[in-house]
Amino acid sequence: QLQLVESGGGLVQPGGSLRVSCEVSGITLDYYGIGWFRQAPGKEHEGVSCISRTSGSTYYADSVRGRFPISSTISRDGTKKTSALQMNRLKPEDTAVYYCAAGSCGGSWASQRFWGQGTQVTVSS
Repeated sequence: QLQLVESGGGLVQPGGSLRVSCEVSGITLDYYGIGWFRQAPGKEHEGVSCISRTSGSTYYADSVRGRFPISSTISRDGTKKTSALQMNRLKPEDTAVYYCAAGSCGGSWASQRFWGQGTQVTVSS
């Protein structure tokens, strides 16, 4: 079982930056890749970025590539993993609820195994 808790959302002006983080804990910490999804009002969940557990390769949606670098760190005692999404040059169309999820990198939202509660990101002047 995994627990995922997001933080760091908020309101930012177009062109600004925001960092969202996801703290992951649980007994199966190393078994899943950690990725980010978002859901804008009236739209389906969209895969944003993830890091493959097996290869360490990163995946980015075309809409965020070059703007949203993803990172992952693990605590010294190995009990917690933190994934962070540094969102730069934000646009109004980036407005959404951002979720982290544990599962297979590149897989759909429904195919992930565990999900966080989400954090709202609003880009507006």
